[in-house]
Amino acid sequence: METKIEKVNPDRIDEEIIEEAGRLIAEGELVAFPTETVYGLGGDALRPEASRKIYAAKGRPSDNPLIVHIADFSDMERVAAKVPAQAKKLAEAFWPGPLTMIVPKGDAVPYETTGGMDTVAVRMPGHPVALELIRKSGCLIAAPSANTSGRPSPTEAKHVAEDLSGRIAMILDGGPVGIGIESTIIDLTEKTPMVLRPGYITPGMLAEVLGEDVIMDPGIIAADDTRKPKAPGMKYKHYAPKAQMVIVEGQEDAVIAKINALSAQKRAEGRKVVIIATEESKAYYEADRVMSIGSRTDEDAIAQHLYKLLRECDEVQADEIYSESFQTPRIGQAIMNRLLKAAGHTVVQV
Repeated sequence: METKIEKVNPDRIDEEIIEEAGRLIAEGELVAFPTETVYGLGGDALRPEASRKIYAAKGRPSDNPLIVHIADFSDMERVAAKVPAQAKKLAEAFWPGPLTMIVPKGDAVPYETTGGMDTVAVRMPGHPVALELIRKSGCLIAAPSANTSGRPSPTEAKHVAEDLSGRIAMILDGGPVGIGIESTIIDLTEKTPMVLRPGYITPGMLAEVLGEDVIMDPGIIAADDTRKPKAPGMKYKHYAPKAQMVIVEGQEDAVIAKINALSAQKRAEGRKVVIIATEESKAYYEADRVMSIGSRTDEDAIAQHLYKLLRECDEVQADEIYSESFQTPRIGQAIMNRLLKAAGHTVVQV
């Protein structure tokens, strides 16, 4: 299959291009498109064969649920057996935007889309191209990140092309995304609302809107757990570059010393070492390549650059990757969640 790539200006959307992409979705084909978080790989959420195509194109385990993207809140009633009052409150505050809600699944949604679960994950993306595609297709769009399963999520159209060219019908190139990490996922089917995946919208922000406690899932499901995951990416190693990655945590001086010692050891063995640092610390490292993720004072930039840097590690053919920890005040938990998954939870404390 030849993958067509079309540039789309989010500020001046070409209707013909979006109509063509919408037709492809309606015909059961797959189209990658930009959202405010990462690029998504879209297919008709209510068509079982479209969801099967998504899993096949990504090489994604079929028990890993897909998120249903909608353009109007009323579409919640099409996919949910029941729309909780909490969902209405959260939608008024955060939709369109980077929040996914898990609610009881309605009969219209096939189990192929929900990974066999009786719940469905739903979000309204905060990106004009994504919203227009949903409307023009006439479908609700199931869309995980538009990458090969396990690889760093795509924040630019070229990342999608690297992974999925020849496997999908079209890529809509809307330029680099804004946020750079996936949406927050909140489960509204439990007694107490529970965040299953941290993101740009924090538990504190959710609790303030709901007027009740919001808890973090105490056990983000480990790879050897037999339970089915309710949310995308909970069960599997995710966002990973090809090289082994190690995160070093501790006081700054000790972290720099430890990473440099590890780097020197591996380079002496003829291994190519990449270090991921910040603007403040990059000058203190010695490696084949030192990559800056941005200033430690700008956590939005750290989130935005994370996946791009992980992909650059593959481009320079790194053998070993060492990264500082990024415990930032607001979305540090979300950043570290992605970084830990990319490293397969390999952490050195100093």
